Amino acid sequence: MIKKYIHPERKKWSDLTKRPIINNDHLNKTVTSILNQVKKSGDKAVLKYTSIYDGIELKKIEVSQEEIENACNLVQQDLKDSIQIAYKNIHAFHLAQQEQENVIETTPGVKCWRKSVAIEKVGLYIPGGSAPLFSTILMLGIPALIAGCKKIILCTPPSISGEINHAILYAAKLVGITKIYKIGGAQAIAAMAYGTKTITKVNKIFGPGNQYVTKAKELVQLNDVAIDMPAGPSEVLIIADESCNPVFVAADLLSQAEHGGDSQVILLSNSEKIIEKCILEIKKQIKDLPRKKIALRAMKNSKAIILESIEECMEFSNRYAPEHLIIVTKEANKLAEGIINAGSVFIGNYSCESAGDYASGTNHTLPTNGYAKNYSGVSLDSFVKKITFQELSKTGLSNIGKAIEIMAQEEQLFAHKNAVTVRLKNADND
Repeated sequence: MIKKYIHPERKKWSDLTKRPIINNDHLNKTVTSILNQVKKSGDKAVLKYTSIYDGIELKKIEVSQEEIENACNLVQQDLKDSIQIAYKNIHAFHLAQQEQENVIETTPGVKCWRKSVAIEKVGLYIPGGSAPLFSTILMLGIPALIAGCKKIILCTPPSISGEINHAILYAAKLVGITKIYKIGGAQAIAAMAYGTKTITKVNKIFGPGNQYVTKAKELVQLNDVAIDMPAGPSEVLIIADESCNPVFVAADLLSQAEHGGDSQVILLSNSEKIIEKCILEIKKQIKDLPRKKIALRAMKNSKAIILESIEECMEFSNRYAPEHLIIVTKEANKLAEGIINAGSVFIGNYSCESAGDYASGTNHTLPTNGYAKNYSGVSLDSFVKKITFQELSKTGLSNIGKAIEIMAQEEQLFAHKNAVTVRLKNADND
């Protein structure tokens, strides 16, 4: 069960913010081999690894339109309605992220501006194992659609019968994704990174996955393709005081713990009494969880920490930089003003992390493993490039030309200087 720490010294905080260490000595070698084989043999290697890791001999990688239609017909109406509510909210939130780019005249005759241009081809990876994440299709597909990406492809592993989860296909159709492939693992990342006869090479890969997927994304970004962000096991940190509802807190901790045995949950409070109440609730609720064994493994990596004050809790949280941060304290909004490192923040007793995972509208593809210190979660910006433009008139170049010449000469870049000089002379002659 979750480990309790009472008023740990600050010098020990660094150790307490460390994530679980995963032994993956074999991982780099295995994934590198898969990447190389797919790069060399394309579809043939993809089919081979699908047979090895998913236990199925596929004849076709691509999901047919008939399969998509049949799957959509089999999704229960209440689930369709729920997905559509989530779609509406996620779409509204990401549509609002569109920016009006202004033309700035930095100096008379010198105009500068910026334009957002969609990444042309993107690949989405959607896990399809014990927890098929159809919600992630909404989180990735909707901003890709709004951004205007010309080609969006989706890879997700098949079941042993060769089928794709029906809700995954329904969500994909809802956001307009028609190119769907029955492949998972590192071989799917390789196929999107390098391209095969069947699968188009993309410019950027998005989506969570297991350690093989994560390692593959890490490796392909070195030379071949961009990725959304570094990823790791899911995590949540909760700051709670006497105003919290321990039943809610325990439920939120367990909702994250059930993601995987390598997940981590952290509970911070200035009250040992609150910590004890929350731990008691965890013990009660975990008994009835279908994914109890997974949650129990995650709890071994997890911590409940009593600190001197809520302000100390916030300081610890900023050091930890959680993927998800839940604040259930008095004046929680005021406390939230001190957040500098977090992926997504949930304020108040009724702001459960599940809301962000599914239907509030914010994106659930977030930085983990402390990367919230320097990465943002997926947004509309993740699917566009920002291209800058400038237009100078003769007057504009005359106004800044001398400064450019002096700076270029000081850096010993005389061709740079000359590019200005020849224009200034021409302007003078005119």
